[in-house]
Amino acid sequence: MIIILFAAMGMLIGVVSGFFGVGGGFILTPILLLLGTEPIPAITISLLYTIGTSLSGAFAHFKMKNVKWKEASIIALSGMAATQAANPLVYSLNNNGYDETVIPFAYILILSYFAWSLLVFKKKNTLNTRKPVKKWAFVFLNIIGVFGGFISAMLGVGGGFIIVPLLISIGGFYPKHAIGTSLLSVLFIVSTGFITYFIKSPIDLSAGAFLLAGGLAGAQAGAFMTGKYKHAEMRSMLGMLYLFTALSMVLKLFGLDVIGMAILCLFLGYLYIKMFLKWIGKRKKARSF
Repeated sequence: MIIILFAAMGMLIGVVSGFFGVGGGFILTPILLLLGTEPIPAITISLLYTIGTSLSGAFAHFKMKNVKWKEASIIALSGMAATQAANPLVYSLNNNGYDETVIPFAYILILSYFAWSLLVFKKKNTLNTRKPVKKWAFVFLNIIGVFGGFISAMLGVGGGFIIVPLLISIGGFYPKHAIGTSLLSVLFIVSTGFITYFIKSPIDLSAGAFLLAGGLAGAQAGAFMTGKYKHAEMRSMLGMLYLFTALSMVLKLFGLDVIGMAILCLFLGYLYIKMFLKWIGKRKKARSF
């Protein structure tokens, strides 16, 4: 029964991962913590899970030609280096008992900013008219990689939830290209982070294996659904996901873990229903022709 639950949870998070190119770790890590998992094992399992979903999602987006290889390689290299700087910080927070406060607070700050950038700026910077950064592109991509890699290793996430909105809002990428490029770079970033944690603190990875099995299937389905939505609609949905996740972390800081997870799960349920109805609608249109 537990095996089925882990596989199902992995699949559902994988759908979100493949659709938004966010790895899924920023949803999985809080869930594992609520289930009583210690922070460092939770981060390690989450990074392992993100390796699988990123690999699956990146392959799907590669087939759809949504990956920009040069940009992805720059982000990946700088991100891999940054994971090595974040790892000692996490162990220090864990040893001093600050991890259960600092990590949720970091989630709140980062997710709130990106929710704001995607939802508030969407009218000012339309996706079809914003010009990409060219003059400082190399520096810009390295900054994204360092930021994404550091947060990845600190919070047990893929870093895609940072990389994707920055590529869209500042880099001028279309959402589909931002997602595909992010997934490829995240694959290398989380692999480095996972290996570093696992060498220092070996753990039983059986739960991660079942989560990963479900996630691989879910990521393919999520990536497939990106072709069913317009750029602006995907941007709004991603912004709302960040907003609700930040809200759940606020509630966690006040000890309202169950309420926070209930709110997050309700919004995720809304997204799944929305995707399912969109898929049904597209099938009906296809049959009518």
